[in-house]
Order: sequence, then C-alpha cells, then structure tokens
Amino acid sequence: MQSGGDGESTRRTFIKDARRAQIVEAAVETIAEVGYANASLARIAARLGISKGVISYHFAGKDDLEREVIRQVVVQARDYMVPRITAQSTGAGQLRAYIESNLAFIRDHPKHLFAVVEIARNVRAGDREPPLRGAVDVNQGVRLLAQLLAQFQATGEFRRDFDPEAMAIAIRAAIDSVPPRLTRDPELDIDHFASEIATIFELATRA
Repeated sequence: MQSGGDGESTRRTFIKDARRAQIVEAAVETIAEVGYANASLARIAARLGISKGVISYHFAGKDDLEREVIRQVVVQARDYMVPRITAQSTGAGQLRAYIESNLAFIRDHPKHLFAVVEIARNVRAGDREPPLRGAVDVNQGVRLLAQLLAQFQATGEFRRDFDPEAMAIAIRAAIDSVPPRLTRDPELDIDHFASEIATIFELATRA
C-alpha cells in the first residue's frame, strides 16, 4: 500500500516538475520574442495555452519565475560543461575545455542567455533585488574555477606566482561579456572568440 502511495507521489512530482520546466521554457521564448517589458505572465500563459492561474500555482510571481529561469540556465550550462572538462587530463586541457564549453553553451542557447541578460538588465533598472541572489550563488563560479586553477598550480602544471581568484575573476569576466555583446552583435564568431580567449589564458597560466 505504501509503495503505491510513493509511486503516485513520484508521478505527481514528475508532472509538477515537467510543468515548471515547460513554463520556464515558455518564459525564455517569450522574453526572446517580445522583450522583458512585454513578457507578462499572461503572455507566457497564452504561449502555452494555459491560464495565468496555472503559472501562479507553480510560481509565487514573476520574480520567482525569473529566479527559476536563471537557475535552470545555470544548471543546464553546468551539465553541458562538466563532462567536457573532466574528459581532459591536463590542467591546460581542462582550462581550455572550461572556457570553450562555456562559450559553446552560450552559442547553442542564445535565447536562454538573452533572457538572463534581459532579466538582469531590467532588474537593475528597476532597483529590484537581483533574482540571481535567490537563484544561485553568484560567486560560486569564481570559487570553483579558482579551486581548479589552484589544483594545477599545486601539481606544477600552472605557474605558481598568480592569484587563482584574480585569474578566475578575469576568466569569468571575459566569458560573461559575451551574452550582452551577442545581443548587440548576433554575428559574433563565438568559436573564434572562445579559441582566442582560451589561448590567452593558457599562456597566462602556463608554468
């Protein structure tokens, strides 16, 4: 009897998670199509053929939905990048894979990154609490990258006389400059940019 109850609970959770993911994708598509200002909950609901109340059932409001958009994009990027990074056995290989896979994700998911940029830009303009604060730890990317750099400093593959955190901040800044640039210049050659940036930081960290 208990097993059946657990199965039903799992099914309901799966359906709920699937609906939330569907709403997030609709939000991304709507922001990409009509811009942040016009991406109302009613418009997002209309794209899915559901009522606005269905969105309100799954999300506390537009801020909550924005946080989930950002969180899901971050999770998708991580899942895309990690296998590519860990497939490399050297420090230089992992650093290059980190940079190139991050930028490849941006290349392959332009609408998602555009939505994140639009949300961040309009939150700043409206003097609201940044949705990133409630969605992800904004410093986690720098910390994890700094740990990776320090790891290969310890093995002697990277030169020991640079500050891993400062280097990580510089790498993240180079990568994070791409989404807003892409909104202004859709023809940006991301693959070429990624290769150049990876080479720059490979030279900067080389022992």
